[in-house]
Amino acid sequence: MITLEQLLQSREERAALQQSFLREYPDGTLLCLTVQLPGPEKRNELSLVIADAAVKAVRELFPARIAEELRDLETGFEGYFVVQLEPLDAKHAVCGIEDQHPLGRLMDIDVVTEEGPLSRAAIGLPERKCLLCDRPARECMRARRHTLDELLRAIEDIVLRQQNQ
Repeated sequence: MITLEQLLQSREERAALQQSFLREYPDGTLLCLTVQLPGPEKRNELSLVIADAAVKAVRELFPARIAEELRDLETGFEGYFVVQLEPLDAKHAVCGIEDQHPLGRLMDIDVVTEEGPLSRAAIGLPERKCLLCDRPARECMRARRHTLDELLRAIEDIVLRQQNQ
């Protein structure tokens, strides 16, 4: 289990690493992959299955990567990929993974620019839906509409269904 302080520190380090990639590869487009796992445990068997599937999906979609760095941390898996594609085109592509891959709903693949991550709205897509209801995920998260146990059970069910196919 991680503390709030550890989580905040990892976010700062992720932002610094993103800036480093943007400086080092100014002509590339940066993708930042994380696993959507609520609660204080960010690294477990489920998160590693999701991370592995996400990395495979990104590698398949972008076989000619300029750079790649994978970080398996207690605060959660992180993957950084620099690709040769315009940011909006890259956003379309990664949203395809998030929307169509069987585990895509559990992946967060950001396209990071100097101005920050591109939103789904930037390419005309709606916000992501909650795992448990039809509301926007961000709304349910802020309102804490669902318990941690309900969310983790839903994630486990999604992963188990995928593994049994």
